[in-house]
Amino acid sequence: MVFSSLLFMFVFLPVVLSVYYILPKKFRNAFLLIADLVFYGWGEPIMVFLMIFSIVINYFAGLMIAKSENRKKKKAILIVSVVIDLGMLGFFKYAGFITENLKVILPFANIPAVNVPLPIGISFYTFQIMSYTIDVYRKDTEAQKNIVSFGAYVSLFPQLIAGPIVRYRDVDDQLNCRNENIEQFARGIRLFLLGLAKKVLLANPMGQLWDELREMDGGTLASWVGVIAFSFQIYFDFSGYSDMARGLGNMLGFEFLENFNFPYISKSITEFWRRWHISLGTWFREYVYIPLGGNRKGKLRTLVNLLIVWLLTGLWHGASWNFVLWGVYFGVILIIEKLFLLKALEKMPNFVSRIYSLFLIAFGWVIFYFADDAGGFEAMSKFIPTLFGGPMASADALSVILNYLPILVFCAIASTPLIRNIYMRLRNRKGFIFAEVTAAAVILLLCTAGLVSSSYNPFLYFKF
Repeated sequence: MVFSSLLFMFVFLPVVLSVYYILPKKFRNAFLLIADLVFYGWGEPIMVFLMIFSIVINYFAGLMIAKSENRKKKKAILIVSVVIDLGMLGFFKYAGFITENLKVILPFANIPAVNVPLPIGISFYTFQIMSYTIDVYRKDTEAQKNIVSFGAYVSLFPQLIAGPIVRYRDVDDQLNCRNENIEQFARGIRLFLLGLAKKVLLANPMGQLWDELREMDGGTLASWVGVIAFSFQIYFDFSGYSDMARGLGNMLGFEFLENFNFPYISKSITEFWRRWHISLGTWFREYVYIPLGGNRKGKLRTLVNLLIVWLLTGLWHGASWNFVLWGVYFGVILIIEKLFLLKALEKMPNFVSRIYSLFLIAFGWVIFYFADDAGGFEAMSKFIPTLFGGPMASADALSVILNYLPILVFCAIASTPLIRNIYMRLRNRKGFIFAEVTAAAVILLLCTAGLVSSSYNPFLYFKF
């Protein structure tokens, strides 16, 4: 079940919210856990048992780490829990990838094919659950003694399948005591509708434009417009889901941290990765980069640590060589910026540094898109030359681009803080509440109509 579906919006969510607020507070976490498991198991019921297994293992690991007085024993328990978590993630997400590559390396070996279904959102909830046991070991948070509350944290449906990655210490107090109120609930509705509009009204049309232009021999202009469309699709899709998650969290009394901060206005790739998928960057910094030594062990070690982090970041996104290449691509750029470019970029005019950043980001999305498990590298090798040579644009491509031009322009505006800044200036004016409620109703109507009339509603992050 996904947020941008009629079933979720008009059946699941109203039922969950109604029962949640009818119940006394002491029963709400238990109900949330049940609702979470129903939500997750709707499409793949068998995978619920995998999640329950993860919950039980890490719940008891956290308790044993907290109770033990022996540091070596604490560390051993932590290692076992992390190995189990990463082992499950590795098996379900990477076993097929590993065996396929072993067949290439060892053609005469009788290596059986491994084809296991990928549990939706396993990378998100695995990283969340690992942050809990690591933080308990570091004494950054107390162990959760109530397995129901811990289970509700791991499986919390608002952010279960597409993030943001919520560290346990950020919601510990909220799990135990939430003060739900009308203002927070109203903010949740606004955030949810904002995310829904991003997904249905912006991301989906941009995905359709990318598909149309990619499949035609439209020339250099068409290829670049297609890449720009995909850049908008992935941004509004992912940030839209993050906004919906934050909004749903608000409706239930939770506050999740912001996951996107207008990344396409960045003036360097370093800045871009401070603004894009903030929760993932924070996780890798806290649990990989800093434990490896961060920047405390000399320049060479810092660069090695950065490469390791970005290799793992690429792999986190998918079991495919293009994701590895994508991670290394950004890792190398970040190293070059750190060594040579950052000070120079700061001195450049803003429009120059932003064009530099947008070019590298857009080209990175080309690498990201063409997964090698379906002839992606061959398709990529054919597509990239069209970005830098050949005819400018065919008549068919120009016709398609012109049809989508108004929404392309709106996406460009919406990817900057302009609309938000206008909203913040107007929100306290007389009569604005009526205008806001009217706008919310229109957005809901348009999104519902879009979902009813179109079968195009891809979920880009199911593989994570």
